[in-house]
Amino acid sequence: MQAFNTSRGGNGLSKRVVLISADGLRADLLFEPNGFLNALSSNDTEGVDIVAPYLRSIISSRGAFGVSHTRVPTESRPGHVALIAGMYEDVSAVTKGWKVNPVEFDSVFNRSTGTWAFGSPDIVPMFTQGSQGRVREWCYDESEEDFTKDATALDIWVLDQLRRLLQDSNSAGLLRRRGTVFFLHLLGLDTTGHSYRPFSREYMHNIQVVDSIVRQVEELLDDFYEHDGETSFVFTADHGMSVIGNHGDGHPDNTRTPYVVWGKGIRGPLIDSDPTLSSHDAYSQGWDLWSSSNELLYRRDIEQADLAPLMTTLLGTDWPVNSVGVVPVDLLDPSGLSMKEGDVKERSFKTQVMLVNAKVILEQYRVKHDLKHSHKLFYTPFPPLAGDQYPQELERIEELISDVDRNILAYDEARRRSMHLITTGLAGLHYLQTYERTVIRSMVTAAYTGWAAWAGCWVFFRSTLSATSTTGAMLVHIISAAALLAMGGMFWLEQSPWTYYLYLTFPVFFWDRVLSSFVTADITLYSVDLMTLNKRRIIGNALLVGSSLVGMVLGYTHRSLWSAGFVIIGVVWPATRWKSETQKALGHKCWMWTLSCLVTAMFPLLEVNKEESLVNIIFGGLSALAVGGMILRYIYILIPPQSSKNTLVLFGVQTLLILSMLFVTCISTLSLQAKHGLPVWCQIVGWALFALSLFVAFIPGLPVESSSPAAKYVLYLRYLLGITPLFIILSLSDETLFFVSYALVMGLWVVVEEAIGKQRSKSSKSSAENLSTYHFQADDLRIVLFFLFFVQTAFFGTGNVASVSSFYLSPVYRLIPVFNPFFMSGLLICKIIAPYVMLAISTAAVTHTLGLPPFSLFLVALTVTDGMTLMFFFNVTDTGSWLEIGQTISFFVIASLLTLWSGGVCIVGELLMESVLRGSVENAKKKQK
Repeated sequence: MQAFNTSRGGNGLSKRVVLISADGLRADLLFEPNGFLNALSSNDTEGVDIVAPYLRSIISSRGAFGVSHTRVPTESRPGHVALIAGMYEDVSAVTKGWKVNPVEFDSVFNRSTGTWAFGSPDIVPMFTQGSQGRVREWCYDESEEDFTKDATALDIWVLDQLRRLLQDSNSAGLLRRRGTVFFLHLLGLDTTGHSYRPFSREYMHNIQVVDSIVRQVEELLDDFYEHDGETSFVFTADHGMSVIGNHGDGHPDNTRTPYVVWGKGIRGPLIDSDPTLSSHDAYSQGWDLWSSSNELLYRRDIEQADLAPLMTTLLGTDWPVNSVGVVPVDLLDPSGLSMKEGDVKERSFKTQVMLVNAKVILEQYRVKHDLKHSHKLFYTPFPPLAGDQYPQELERIEELISDVDRNILAYDEARRRSMHLITTGLAGLHYLQTYERTVIRSMVTAAYTGWAAWAGCWVFFRSTLSATSTTGAMLVHIISAAALLAMGGMFWLEQSPWTYYLYLTFPVFFWDRVLSSFVTADITLYSVDLMTLNKRRIIGNALLVGSSLVGMVLGYTHRSLWSAGFVIIGVVWPATRWKSETQKALGHKCWMWTLSCLVTAMFPLLEVNKEESLVNIIFGGLSALAVGGMILRYIYILIPPQSSKNTLVLFGVQTLLILSMLFVTCISTLSLQAKHGLPVWCQIVGWALFALSLFVAFIPGLPVESSSPAAKYVLYLRYLLGITPLFIILSLSDETLFFVSYALVMGLWVVVEEAIGKQRSKSSKSSAENLSTYHFQADDLRIVLFFLFFVQTAFFGTGNVASVSSFYLSPVYRLIPVFNPFFMSGLLICKIIAPYVMLAISTAAVTHTLGLPPFSLFLVALTVTDGMTLMFFFNVTDTGSWLEIGQTISFFVIASLLTLWSGGVCIVGELLMESVLRGSVENAKKKQK
């Protein structure tokens, strides 16, 4: 792509730019004078009226400020790519840990005469790739990113390296060249926020340190360059941070970052003169930013990618060719340029900047348009930019600029037209980016509906799904093959991505299976002909499924609905649908079922933003032992004491592991809270207990015979107590309590369904031992909805809002104090998976107890939940607030993964319960003989 710049005679507005990025800094906590007063004690905030006095003095006397709005995902890498390259990076970079470029991109650093970058090894090195030696880097070791240490040391290290560079006489000549960039990445606030959260004394102190570093950086450079006044400064952040110390989602606190710009080429503060059209809103009304003459200052918001073209304009270098930023020309002060003085000078330069901005974006559109046009068989260009429209408009703008001697207002008209071209060009880029959206949506919809229809055929219809001998089936296969070849050939000619072939294969395969099964089988439900079905029951079941799915969809944004679901399952269902025989058979387990459901229903109602509580953690571990004791007592009822000695030994070993983990967790937590770091012995013992407890839980073999009636309860007890230490070490507050109550519900679900199944078996005379005679019944649909509900609540019950990133990181520091995203993510994934182990074994037990075919719950779940997933799919948007965008994407991903995950739950349950199920079948055969 062709490069453009705004320099006149090779010079920009300034000789050098200093970019300081305070990683993880929230805009409100920097600008608000007393932002920590309500969160901290008076002792902590004594004497701290202004957290960042130096930056505040710059704002009031010689700089511009505002909010830089970021885009999701709000992670460090894409944030810095937007800052320095002016482009919003593809989220596929997350698969490479936000460290390796998924695509090559240009940057401000590449276009500089030399860039000196200091900071984190996770951020700085990624900008050296393709820089042709222009970028020189200084990074500390990854082991220094320790969440248990004072993170301000990382920021001070950056300042020290800059000081040493300026003292190095060998670098003096290179540093004095025009077009130089200094990049200081200050990671301390991000690390401090993760460890102690933003509204903490540590975070406040780190802001003070950053403010001091900014002052010292400016003093060092002024001294080095002998106060030549040719330096521009840009202070900002890559992303913000939520109140719980996390980022990565679309919450406004994560996407609102501060920026302050000052120095050569930057205008001074402006007065917010019109009170009726104030630049401030409820978010910034408490900032109290006033000028030296005691007048409210103007807040100028920008998009994060706008800072890259701003810096290139200041330097006078070529713009990054990938930039989609819109340079905020009202921040510029071109008074130092050698042009005609006065208003004409400023208008001329800013008009040229806007024209170049339009050319950069239109050049990207031209290249992508030509590429799309050369590949697509049926291509429709973006109408507003079709033909010669935008080249002619560019010529018209050039004419207006040259016509300024006759009409100075032509500059304003040229700027207006340039802005219109920029807006149109960005819309054109979006049009090309989403050009295949309709085709992809159609294939995805066909795949989901085909998957649901195929799963439904296996469950509801009397068909083998493999008969291909009839003429109708052969015709279906021929049509499917023709469709696959035709669409695949078109994709090959268009050089489409390999994923398109995958999108195409799934719907063709699924619908081929469905249609071929229909033409080779009677359209007859198991045991019931379609024409004789009770229409009232059909309508009732449809309403049941529809209302349940709608409730689950709404539960993603209204967590109280999950609590309502537990109330319906635990109170309403037993009161209205249980027969007296069932209640008599269950006995005291009736009220235990209701009580456990009501206890579990409380967790979705609890505050999502949790505080660390050792009391809750200890209570959770002890509650696991109490529930384990209840199960052990029940096991003693089923089998004689002499046969349960091994079970008692297992219970004793796992009890010791739980108590030991409680002790280590308490010591680790108290040490971290006191800022003494993580004791090495605690880390070693914690990992040992973590591994040993899982080994004891999942080691093959049972302490009782698999054919014993107590075998499944022994297995349930072993998994419950074996997973509890994992939850203890990774819990912040009440997560262990949720796991125990959820596990108790899962165990009682098996008992309840077994009692109901026995009553149903007596009335229907169905055989639980002969799975080949399975007939789908209406009550099985209710079990499927329970299964889906439990799949969802296992994820949302501990306080998750919309994404995995909402899990707290601080408990992970008890095992991994040094920053390691993959191992930390692995521990959080273990925490997510843990409740599903209990669901898996309970699902397998219910399936076997009721005589259902293996994976039947999953197949029916696929049939009824694809509608929910498609609702989320079509709600995915790339417009509106970033919170809305992030949530729509997260909801679809979570719904899709949980639907797929439910299949994995069934598989894992069958594997974990294999010995018990096999022993039960053998025992049943012995009884038959």
